[in-house]
Amino acid sequence: MAEGGERFNVRNPAVKRILQEVKELQNNPNDDYVSMPLEDNIFEWQFAIRGPKETEFEGGIYHGRIQLPPEYPLKPPEFVLLTPNGRFETKTKICLSISAHHPEFWQPSWSVRTALVALIAFMPTKPEGAIGSLDYTKEERRALAIKSRDAAPRVSTPERQKLIDEIHVEMMKRAHPVPDTKEPPPEDAAKEVENNGVEVETTPSPASRDLAPAPALDPAPALAPVLAPAPALIAPAPATIDAVNPPAAAAAVAAIPAAGIRARRSEEQAVQQSSDFGLTALAIGLAIAIVGILVRKALRHYGYVI
Repeated sequence: MAEGGERFNVRNPAVKRILQEVKELQNNPNDDYVSMPLEDNIFEWQFAIRGPKETEFEGGIYHGRIQLPPEYPLKPPEFVLLTPNGRFETKTKICLSISAHHPEFWQPSWSVRTALVALIAFMPTKPEGAIGSLDYTKEERRALAIKSRDAAPRVSTPERQKLIDEIHVEMMKRAHPVPDTKEPPPEDAAKEVENNGVEVETTPSPASRDLAPAPALDPAPALAPVLAPAPALIAPAPATIDAVNPPAAAAAVAAIPAAGIRARRSEEQAVQQSSDFGLTALAIGLAIAIVGILVRKALRHYGYVI
């Protein structure tokens, strides 16, 4: 791209930024993606990404096109997938938070590399009706992943085709095989061939079932409801506290029963105070009555009639 830099106005902020990104991608390659611009138009990029691991896309190689706007990186790029994949439509501008469909989310600090990493992360997510999204089954997507390795998609111009083919060859050098996800047949349906060559079901007869020892079972699933602890009477601390600061979560959990004890103590103190107040009032009333009786006796003693 050094020669390409001479053909473009390097004073243009967009061109300068794009050339920097090209150099950065060349100096720091990644096995998950390859992306290069066209020789005569550095605003148009061809790319290929590898399907994310442990998904139905694993092992697939998915080609696409990125169109950078003249205002890049102030405005987001457009993405088009060229390889059938079962998640996004082909030859259609797809709707992502990193694409031109949502300029409000785009950050000028993001780059082509950032966008490719995000695109890989979006592959196994649910479509939820977004523009350009598809919702194929896992089996259909897995079949497309296998087929995607055969050859690069066909495009209209020789220049684009040459670049896509080069990218595909490079990705195949780094590609892992598509994992075999075929499940083994269930044990109940397994058959063994006896000496006479007749296939015999391995399912035991009722009589032998009674004599056969009980199969070893994992007690965890069956006893889980029995062994599971009773529901906690005190609600645990919020998950956010536990995730960010475990000591704070433990302190919060410990504070809950302490608060309950304090509340009970306060209630008992209130009852005790109420009882004490009643006894005090009764004692005062008796004292007043006794004083009244003594006063009456004194008055009668001195000849006063009440």
